[in-house]
Amino acid sequence: MIEVILCDDHALIRRGIRDTLSDAADIRVVGEAADYGELRALMRQLSFETPRPSPCDVLVLDINLPGRSGLDVLHVLKDENSPMKVLVVSMYPEDQYAIRALRAGAFGYVNKGGDPQLLVQAVRTVAQGRKYVTPEIAQMLVESLTAPASEVLHHKLSDRELQTLVMIASGKRLADIAQELTLSPKTVSVYRARVLEKLQLANNSELTVYAIRNGLVGG
Repeated sequence: MIEVILCDDHALIRRGIRDTLSDAADIRVVGEAADYGELRALMRQLSFETPRPSPCDVLVLDINLPGRSGLDVLHVLKDENSPMKVLVVSMYPEDQYAIRALRAGAFGYVNKGGDPQLLVQAVRTVAQGRKYVTPEIAQMLVESLTAPASEVLHHKLSDRELQTLVMIASGKRLADIAQELTLSPKTVSVYRARVLEKLQLANNSELTVYAIRNGLVGG
């Protein structure tokens, strides 16, 4: 039996994922969390109730969490040498976060808008300790290996800076971004300033054009 923890801040989405996985006879959801704090508490609880190296076989993790993002969680688990396999399930297209997630320690990346059966297949693959990548991600990995040494500018952004870039380019105000990420508006303004500097841009309009041209948001 593959035991799974879900971590997503939207209860309805967690329910949909849970229902999809519960239809599989070999998968059981053992807990749910809405953010990093709840996830840590749940992991401690499960480890205490059933002492073993990992509180579950697979953690199904969203990227866009309040407070610490899913990418932050991946880095923490990697630093702790956690044996738990992580499958990232996100609303963001593969070309925005998939490579970053895999580099941060994820075993797979699935888009929430995809076929539910692909999610079941991904959980099974990751539980076996194998990487799960879609054909689109596989193509991106090949291109990243054969790309010229001159890296595109947004690859130099930190995970949080990239997240800020995408949200601004999607039309969200700094106050909305701050609330969604559980950050202060001042902190978000600092991220915005860093993005503009690293991408050599002057304002939000140029930032949005850059994001569209590079496929980070829809045009």
